Amino acid sequence: MQRSRVSRRDVPVARGEVGADGSESGTMTCPVCGAHTVAFAVPSALREHAPGSGGHAAICTNCLRTHAVGGDAVDGPSDFAAVHSAFPDGEAGAALALSLGLLNSLALRRDDIDDCCAYAERAGADVLLTLDRLAAEEGIDPHVDVDRRRHQLAEMLR
Repeated sequence: MQRSRVSRRDVPVARGEVGADGSESGTMTCPVCGAHTVAFAVPSALREHAPGSGGHAAICTNCLRTHAVGGDAVDGPSDFAAVHSAFPDGEAGAALALSLGLLNSLALRRDDIDDCCAYAERAGADVLLTLDRLAAEEGIDPHVDVDRRRHQLAEMLR
């Protein structure tokens, strides 16, 4: 079965970032790997788990890290399909994005990850299935071993 894939270059992403040269780039890029990011509103119940504890964040379409962004970076609904076609949208996508950003600190952020995953599941996401699909995607280079973390997370969420 062929999966339809949205090109990361064709999806609107966070706007208004000023590049290192001082010019406005029109899109926000990951400060770690330089790939495009998708900005999103953080559900109020999850703000304490967001980077900078803010109301807006962005997920990198390549390394899956999350970063704090200003509120003006989010204009309308976020298109999480830029990350992967199986990525949930809406609040489920925001919760899953936050949990992905925390996975590098599974031992230290266990409760935060559990809160984000539980929220994503209540919002309709299948967290473990999405992690399976992200781990199998060759076009993504996550900051953590998603497959290994998926197994650890499955044990934790029991």
